[in-house]
Amino acid sequence: MLLDMQNAPRCGAKTKSRSGKPCQSPAMPNGRCRMHGGLSPGAPKGNQNAFKHGRYSARHISERRRLTALIREMKLLWRGQT
Repeated sequence: MLLDMQNAPRCGAKTKSRSGKPCQSPAMPNGRCRMHGGLSPGAPKGNQNAFKHGRYSARHISERRRLTALIREMKLLWRGQT
């Protein structure tokens, strides 16, 4: 039983030193293997991984600034009363 990987087209990138034989890893759609693939085509369109959330989202930054200002105001009021 042969696997599909065994029937996949091969990379074919030549080694610069050593034997100079072509790479025998399975090729990606660009014709090279994952090691010799060259430049990445970039992130997929509509990438949800780039969505900002948590500590660095605009909502949380503004909330932290608001709380910091409130604490600063409370300290000034406290110092003024003692």
